[in-house]
Amino acid sequence: MGQPVTVIEKQSATPGVVRFEINRSISGMGIERYASRDAAFGDKPTTELARRLFDHGGVAGITVNSNMITVDLEPGGSTAGMKELIEELFLYYREGVEVVIPEGFGD
Repeated sequence: MGQPVTVIEKQSATPGVVRFEINRSISGMGIERYASRDAAFGDKPTTELARRLFDHGGVAGITVNSNMITVDLEPGGSTAGMKELIEELFLYYREGVEVVIPEGFGD
């Protein structure tokens, strides 16, 4: 289940930098910075998001501050598909995924 995240993509005044504003805080009051995929270790929502964005490709760095995600693009990098990737961050059961209910659950 989970809940989709509402995302608004905003271009910044700096070329190659884009911001995504979302409807929930994922870093609390702290600022999380990721200069590479290797820097995104652990099991926090911010590290999972960073891994997914780096895996998307074309990303040079990521900064997350509360509900604002700033992505520094590599030259030629594109944001195509990033908005959808962020929207699905907290979705656990997607179409086509079989949900397995353990024996005895709900008895």
